[in-house]
Amino acid sequence: MKTQLLHFIDTLALYDYLLFGGILFFFFLFLILAVLLHHKLTLAITLVLTAFLLLIGGPFGGYMLLHKYLYKHTITLSTVQDLEYTEALVLKGDINNTSQQTFKECTLYFGVSKVSSIKILNDKIYPYLPFRRQTLTLTQPVKPNSGETFKLLIEPFSYPKKFSVTAWGICR
Repeated sequence: MKTQLLHFIDTLALYDYLLFGGILFFFFLFLILAVLLHHKLTLAITLVLTAFLLLIGGPFGGYMLLHKYLYKHTITLSTVQDLEYTEALVLKGDINNTSQQTFKECTLYFGVSKVSSIKILNDKIYPYLPFRRQTLTLTQPVKPNSGETFKLLIEPFSYPKKFSVTAWGICR
C-alpha cells in the first residue's frame, strides 16, 4: 500500500497539483464565507456542506476528468489468441496517444470475462467482473499522435467456453 501511494505521488503532474490546490483554496474560501455569513444560517450551512462535498468528491472526480481529457488515448487489440498446446492467452495490440501531452508511462489493464447469451450481462456486468486480470506497464515515452505496440502473454489460462477481453489504461 505504501509503495502504491508513493508511486501515485511520484506520477502526479503539474495539473494535478493545481487541481488539488484549487480544491483546497475553494474549500477554505467556502468555510471563511460561511463564518462571515453566519447570520444567514441557511446560506452558511449550504456553504459548509458545499465545502465538505468539494473536499470529498473534488479530488476523485477532478482527477478522473482531468486525466480523461488531458491524457486521451485509444487501445486497440489486434490479436486475442487462446493457444492450443499451452495454457496461455496471447494479446497483441496498439496504444495510440491522441492527446497533446507526451506520455511518460502507461499502465494497461486487461480483464478476461465470460460471455453470456444475455446481452445486458455482457454489456453491464461481466466486463466489470473479470475472472482473470493482468497488468502491463509501458515505460517508453509515447509522443502525441503516435503509438506503441504491446504484446502480453497471460498464463496459465484455460477456459473452454467463450470469453471476451476488455482493455483500458491510465497514461501519465
